[in-house]
Amino acid sequence: MKDTVRGWVRDCRSLCVLSGAGVSAESGVPTFRGPQGLWKQQDPMSLATPAAFEADPREVGDWYQWRRQRIRDCAPNPGHAALAAVEAAKPDFLLVTQNVDGLHRVAGSRRVAEIHGNIWVVRCTGCGAERVERDDFAKLPPRCAACGGLLRPGVVWFGEELPPGPSGAAMEMLSRCEVLIVAGTSAVVTPASGYAAVAKRRGARVIEVNPDETPVSAICDATFRGKSGEVLPALLK
Repeated sequence: MKDTVRGWVRDCRSLCVLSGAGVSAESGVPTFRGPQGLWKQQDPMSLATPAAFEADPREVGDWYQWRRQRIRDCAPNPGHAALAAVEAAKPDFLLVTQNVDGLHRVAGSRRVAEIHGNIWVVRCTGCGAERVERDDFAKLPPRCAACGGLLRPGVVWFGEELPPGPSGAAMEMLSRCEVLIVAGTSAVVTPASGYAAVAKRRGARVIEVNPDETPVSAICDATFRGKSGEVLPALLK
């Protein structure tokens, strides 16, 4: 079966990849859910909301600073590298990622749609200015040097809409891709959890790479139970 799937990937002109937390977990990035995602015994999902930021911007800022500290020294793994390499071989390619750590870009991927934003970006809630900031903030919550407004992480919180640019690019690619690879995602967070079904309905082949069964496993044309850092290099070479 692996040889057959390699042929699908090799021969297709249009390839889309959806990556999730499992891809980055192999680089040491803590997953959002589970024991490694907990902070001060709090459920992260109670902190990643506009309401939490409004109620206590310092607490939310402290948590994101902690997350950034844990991610800062993480490096791309062979799965990231394999995706960056296959991009160069495909005239029509898009990597849609739910991850906010930026490791795909560090690995060399350029055609990337970060549908949940990027944790290294900060955005002013006052004037809307954005910038990349990789260093820790000396004072929390951080404030905009231009207008004094509060700075928030450039990520999508629960209850917020996806950024139209990356989201639109993802849906456009799903409408035409011949093959979709779904790697390292639990397929429980909407709307990305529905992307496989969108591609499948219009005839694309869907390939899943995940150690565990997920809600989309049943509709996939091929599934590989393993780590993306091991499976992706073998499928994409």
